[in-house]
Amino acid sequence: MTPRSYLYVPGDQSRLLDGAARRGADALIADLEDAVAVANKGAARTAVASYLDTGTAWVRINADTPADDLAAVADRPGLAGVVVPKAEPALLSEVDVLLGSRRVPVLALLETARGLRHLHAVAESPRVVRLGLGEADLAGELNLRPGPDREELWPIRSAVVVASAAAGLLPPVGPVHTAVRDLSDLERTTELLLRQGFRARTAITPTQLATINAVFTPSAEEVEKARATVALLSSGTGVAVDADGRMVDEAVVRSAREVLARSEGLQEQ
Repeated sequence: MTPRSYLYVPGDQSRLLDGAARRGADALIADLEDAVAVANKGAARTAVASYLDTGTAWVRINADTPADDLAAVADRPGLAGVVVPKAEPALLSEVDVLLGSRRVPVLALLETARGLRHLHAVAESPRVVRLGLGEADLAGELNLRPGPDREELWPIRSAVVVASAAAGLLPPVGPVHTAVRDLSDLERTTELLLRQGFRARTAITPTQLATINAVFTPSAEEVEKARATVALLSSGTGVAVDADGRMVDEAVVRSAREVLARSEGLQEQ
């Protein structure tokens, strides 16, 4: 199953790591970066390495210490993948070399102006299977002051969606919602990300997971409509009209197939 939700868990909090798998996330990100104080980085590497001996998680490394971080976790059986923050071509190339012959995928987080400038090179870098956005970092570096709907960042979101599709990657992962108690706004902004082409979102607390998963799960009505749409062209005709009087061609059917693929992926888990 392609994850709809990724839950960040502080790497130096063994108790939280041990319980995180039961909180409803499609994937966990054991964090060695922002969630860990500098003084605790070594302890976090040890704790995450120990967790990965029995549990499964992605690991977010530090952009300035990839060698140390990967040396601690790269050979652990539960490593699902590596999250690279401040992703730029040079850093992704370094991570690729450090991982060597290991078959470890990478989720590249775009958080810098240089990363955006080389967006397509980031998307086409070795091991990258998905892109994500760190909008707080981007807003700070670009001197943006985003409003409630973060319209100032929409052009960047669109560029990331385009780069992902052009490189044949999974649809990108949306940024965290920092108002952790406002689940209504989380739902609204996650629905916006869905419309913009995202198919997952990171979470910073387990209470956000149910909302994120629900938004990125096709409803029964959507699935039924998608099946009917696909069936319209199953006879080999190039164009048809659906029950609502809407023209249906291959482009419309392609969107319907995407809905069905997401639904079937959830049923197989």
